[in-house]
Amino acid sequence: MTSFTDKAHSAEHLMRTLFPATPLQRNDHLSEVYEADIWLKREDLSPVRSYKIRGALNAMAKVLSHSPETSVFVCASAGNHAQGVAYVCRHFDVKGVIFMPVTTPLQKIDKTRMFGGDNVEIRLVGDYFDDTLAEAKRFCAEVGGHFLSPFDDPDVIEGQASVAAEIVEQLKSLPDMIVLPVGGGGLSAGMTKYLRDVAPHTDIKFVEPAGAASLAAALDAGKPVKLARVNNFVDGAAVAQIGRVTFDVLKTVSAEKVLAVPEDRICSTILEMLNVEGVVLEPAGALSIDALKDLRTEIKGKTVVCVTSGGNFDFERLPEVKERSQRYTGVKKYFLLRLPQRPGALKDFLQVLGPDDNIARFEYMKKSARNFGSVLIGIETSDPENFETLYARLDEGGFVYSDITGDETIAEFVV
Repeated sequence: MTSFTDKAHSAEHLMRTLFPATPLQRNDHLSEVYEADIWLKREDLSPVRSYKIRGALNAMAKVLSHSPETSVFVCASAGNHAQGVAYVCRHFDVKGVIFMPVTTPLQKIDKTRMFGGDNVEIRLVGDYFDDTLAEAKRFCAEVGGHFLSPFDDPDVIEGQASVAAEIVEQLKSLPDMIVLPVGGGGLSAGMTKYLRDVAPHTDIKFVEPAGAASLAAALDAGKPVKLARVNNFVDGAAVAQIGRVTFDVLKTVSAEKVLAVPEDRICSTILEMLNVEGVVLEPAGALSIDALKDLRTEIKGKTVVCVTSGGNFDFERLPEVKERSQRYTGVKKYFLLRLPQRPGALKDFLQVLGPDDNIARFEYMKKSARNFGSVLIGIETSDPENFETLYARLDEGGFVYSDITGDETIAEFVV
């Protein structure tokens, strides 16, 4: 019986028929910051700017080798999986039908269509992904096609394991630690299964977005469970329930090896890599690098590999990323402020601002029958400690205000 390691090596060789190995690059900036030897496995530099092409290629190749008469491949995805499937459909010159939610950004639809060309049909169905997935599976059964899961498929898992095989070959030695992003678990299951055999002494850390910690929930329950609520900001890893096939591999992982990182902090890492290194990463692609902040003392002096899983970043999201980063680092806050409705009231407020405090947003609604009006105000500053001075001045001036920066409910409507 062929071992999983051999299957991963076969998958790695298969990848070379479509694209060269993605680079494994030492990052001098991160190495200096963390006093360690930090390497990045640049899956964001694959032909579709994510590792998803690997699982799609391996799975599709196996299906066609066993059932060459397969007439259509079907998937449901709003992102990287769709693009990987489209690219491979064109490579094998087979038909693919890709279901996407109606709400999918046009940029992602256009890229999927570009990769697939005439081999791919895109169908926009449903406002929510669950509806899209259900329709994709219904259609697949109706036409007798093959459904390509984004992660919960043994052939997909084997394909993703080729990332680990490349790392071991490229590094020429075994790293002390590998940091893996986790969504549905395809990449982490494949790499973990390979590394357990080839590099049993390499420490593996698993990183999830705090608002979609499906692996941690499954480990706690002893089985995959569906999260009641998911924060979709890290869309490439925001999965409500980890796969059953992938969890069968990951169920022996120690819970202390699984890290949850805040979505807003990831934004700071995205900006750091963009501004300092010129590396464009999507939120899921920045997960493993962001986790280094929690591993600082543990990795000092060690060789660490971070998998940057994707770089399909829509630059229309950049203002939101900057906003989230500023709020997380404490240099931007939002307030609801009561101002007396009299001449000079605004001037009085402006006097309490410090030299580094800037008004980034100001909305005032005058109430003709009231003595006070409400102001939504956003303030940016150079140092979080400046807000302590501002609070003191506001209190001294008798201003009535509420800091709503951390109130997700209010912020969702007004920020």
